[in-house]
Amino acid sequence: MSFPLNFYLAGFAGALVTVLLALPVWRGWCRRTGHVDDPGHRKIHDAPIALAGGPAVLTGVLVPLLAGAVLLKLGVVAISSTDLIVHGVNRRGLELGVIGLGAVAITLLGWLDDKIEMQPLAKFTGQFLIAFVVALVCKRITLFVPNIFFSYAITVLWIVTVINAFNFMDNMNGLCTGLGVIGALLFGLIAALDGEYLVALIAFLTAGALLGFLPYNFPRATAFLGDAGSHLTGYLLAVLAILPHFYSKHNPHPLAVLSPLLVLAVPLADLACMVVIRTRAGKPFWVGDTNHLSHRLVRRGLTRTQAVAAIWALAAGIGLIAVAL
Repeated sequence: MSFPLNFYLAGFAGALVTVLLALPVWRGWCRRTGHVDDPGHRKIHDAPIALAGGPAVLTGVLVPLLAGAVLLKLGVVAISSTDLIVHGVNRRGLELGVIGLGAVAITLLGWLDDKIEMQPLAKFTGQFLIAFVVALVCKRITLFVPNIFFSYAITVLWIVTVINAFNFMDNMNGLCTGLGVIGALLFGLIAALDGEYLVALIAFLTAGALLGFLPYNFPRATAFLGDAGSHLTGYLLAVLAILPHFYSKHNPHPLAVLSPLLVLAVPLADLACMVVIRTRAGKPFWVGDTNHLSHRLVRRGLTRTQAVAAIWALAAGIGLIAVAL
């Protein structure tokens, strides 16, 4: 039984519209509570900007997901694959619940970092705990190594690495958001082609939610992702890279396991370069500077908008190789 394309489109559109409607509400709340990014060192905005992206994107992912699950359970929505979806939700309900709770937890962790600027050790500890719970309940990376401790370690390390890669990429308007849209769409396409409909639905929900936020964030920003939003984006992309069976009987090509690395090549490469550059300079790798790829492109003569668009194009081009695999 083929899965209906309209269901993917409904999830994508539902998340997009939800964020378009929710963002102004969250932005107003952020302004009233003082949850804003003030102008300052290495910042180009001259007025406080609401850090509303995290809660808005979280709303865009969870509300349509929960609404769809309830409607399907009640039989309100009837499509040709309803039984298939309900069976999948029942079979992987605990996994989906933990992923959802992890999304809430990582958003709260990022929100707290936005609010009080947490110490690095405390922030990394929170990231590792959330990643460990996800690894404990959900699928884990194996890389063909039959060792449970290796599987846990590499899965937790992967989630924490991708979270911080997207956090690092949140350095120009729209950059992190756009890379999240591209990555989620590619993971959704890969999962849909392999018949992994629940993974594809989460991916298209993520893509729709981030795309709904993009007009508020690019090219001129009236709201920022903040650490809450960049943490959430990285978390969702990290999980989407773990859930699909990239190497399977349907796709027995060993190089298929490289697909997540290709989809997320740009943020991962930028993170690796920043760690090397800052370590060589004798600085902690988590202390920000202007040596990111985006900053280097601007120094080469591109405008900030052009630099962001060029990085998006690069990420999409590399990521499409993953679809071919």
